[in-house]
Order: sequence, then C-alpha cells, then structure tokens
Amino acid sequence: MCDHAAKFHSYQQCRLSTLHGEVKVSRAYYYCQRCHQSYIPYDDVLGLNDGISPGLRPLVCLAGTLVPFHDAAEDVLRRFANVRLSASTVLRTTEAEGERLRAQQKDGRMVQPTQAEPGWTAERAAGQPKAYVGLDAFSVPMQGPGAGPAEHRMMYTALLYTPDKKHTRYLVDFDLEPLAEQVRSQACACGVTQVKDLVAVTDGGNGLEEALQRNLAENLPTVLDWYHAAEHLCAFAAVLHPQDAAARSAWSEQTKGILYEQGGEALLKYLQAMTLPPRTSATVHEELRKLIGYFQNNRHRTDYPTYRERGWDIGSGPTEAGCKIIGERLKGSGMRWVEDGAATVAALRALYVSGPKLWDGFWTQPHRAAA
Repeated sequence: MCDHAAKFHSYQQCRLSTLHGEVKVSRAYYYCQRCHQSYIPYDDVLGLNDGISPGLRPLVCLAGTLVPFHDAAEDVLRRFANVRLSASTVLRTTEAEGERLRAQQKDGRMVQPTQAEPGWTAERAAGQPKAYVGLDAFSVPMQGPGAGPAEHRMMYTALLYTPDKKHTRYLVDFDLEPLAEQVRSQACACGVTQVKDLVAVTDGGNGLEEALQRNLAENLPTVLDWYHAAEHLCAFAAVLHPQDAAARSAWSEQTKGILYEQGGEALLKYLQAMTLPPRTSATVHEELRKLIGYFQNNRHRTDYPTYRERGWDIGSGPTEAGCKIIGERLKGSGMRWVEDGAATVAALRALYVSGPKLWDGFWTQPHRAAA
C-alpha cells in the first residue's frame, strides 16, 4: 500500500474459528484511495488467515496433510473438533503453511524440535556412522491445462536417520539439487557436521549419488542398496535360463552369494569370465553386457563384506518406506496436482512423519508474535 496516499478506515467484524467454536473480532480496516488496496494490520498481529486462529491452524493443516481436503473439512475437523470449514479453506491454509515451511527450508533454516534429541550425536560403535542419508523418488499424478491429466512428475525424498532408526528427518522437493542442499543443512541442524560421520544408501538411480556428493562431499561413503543389486542378478538369470526354473534359481543364488560374501569386484570378475553356451541368443549377450556395465559403474559401492563388518546398513528400506508414506497423500484415487500444491502438502507431510517434536517445533517457532 502506498505510504503517501490518502486513506480512510472503518471497523470490521469477522468470525474467528477456534478450537472452542467461533468468536467475533472487531478490527480496523484501512483502504488506500490511490492504489485501491485494503489492509487490516491487526490480522497480521493476531496471525489470522481465512479467519482461522493460530491455535486452530496446526490442526487444520494436520487434517489437510493426512487426508484429502474434503475429508479433512467434512469429517476430521467436524467430527473431532466440531469445526466447520470448507474444503477450499483447508486447502488454502495447508498450502500456505506448507509454502512457509518450504521457504524456510530452502533458506537453510531447518525446523528445531521442541525437545533436544541427543541420539543424533551419541557415541557409536566403532565404524558406525552418526547418521545415514537416503535419497529416492516417487511419481506424482499431475494436472494439466483445463484440469486435464498430465504426465506424472518425480518427487524426490531425502532421509537422514540414526542407525537405531529412532530419529528420522524427511525432506521432499521436485528438484534434486535444492533437496540435496537441504540435506546438508538438516545434517548440521542435527549436530552431524562431519562428512565422515555420514553414510549414504541409494538404489543407484541416475544422479542421486552425484547430487549428494556435490552438496555434501565428493568422498561421501555411498552404499548401493543390496536388494536392487540382487534384483539385477535375478533379472539376468531369467533371461539366461527362461525355461529352467532350477537353473535360474541356482545361478541367482550363486551370484548373490559371491556379491554378498566377496563383494562387487569378485562378482565382476566372475561375470567377465562367463562363457555363454553356443548358439546363445544376441539378447542374452546384450543383457550380460548391460549387467557387467551395471556392476562396473557401481564397483565403488558394492563392498558388502566390509560394510557388514562395520555394521553398516546395506538396504534402502527406510528410504523406500518414506517415499511410500509421503506418497500416500499425493497418490489417492483420482488425485491430480499442480506442482506448487503437491510440493507444499508433501513438505508438511514430510515434517509430520519426521516426528511430533519436529511438527510441534514448526508451530512453536517465532513467526508473527501477537502484541
């Protein structure tokens, strides 16, 4: 609003939704005659948005984070808090707070829990990291022009978690690079400031390891998820012995045993020394070439005997579970999203599954303090 323009003001009343019903609030309403904008300063002081009190807003956003907006308005809020709001109000409130959270995270200001969590920096057994880093992606159904369907987009999910799985931080973004940068800020916020105290476990997806190395350190220890590596062996066994289930199983178990007990280097030598039977199809030769290439590209992160000796995780189960838990809110029947809406709701969902201390910390941190 222009400071030099003539203004007039009046008093307006609004109905303010609270946990205990509705109350009427009178506040000054200002209107600028030159720029034709209105302003109610006391709304900022009270932290009002859509007539929702600061005490009710966390509950509205929680409902919008857990279930579809219509269900949040018509069932959850009405049933458990006797609050009557429209689905559009729940949507606007949830997305607004999700955007506030995203802006804060992109700025490197991670939410602090309401109580200290010393488990992040507790002493570990020899060779154990302070925390693991996970990074993966899941598809989100998108909405195109005219509310029509569009191609799905991949949303990246990053995790930081302690070896005992008692503490976890989830972060999400459609863009990989900013998300990997947030992982660094989150690790520092948790007190894990040395790269040597971190171990990354990923499934080998394109660009995941490189993004973590660019934003954490080039020497970040990285483990290829054991189960994804084993799946490649099983897939080739099916091509090698398409009609012989016993031979297929025997080859899979043999090569998985080499990988597990001796590591990727030993498996690579075994694969390179393989002699395929005469008249083997070109398809089998090509699949073997691809399999060898896969383990050549991942040889630096398949030393499973050493990882197991140190007590490291070799599976990305926590990361895959995180993608599933966060993705559940975005992939319901008939759901389609615009990018900003999906990103803001997913950010709040990630915050919520990070634990009650972190969720409460977001709402208790300084925002716009009441006068």
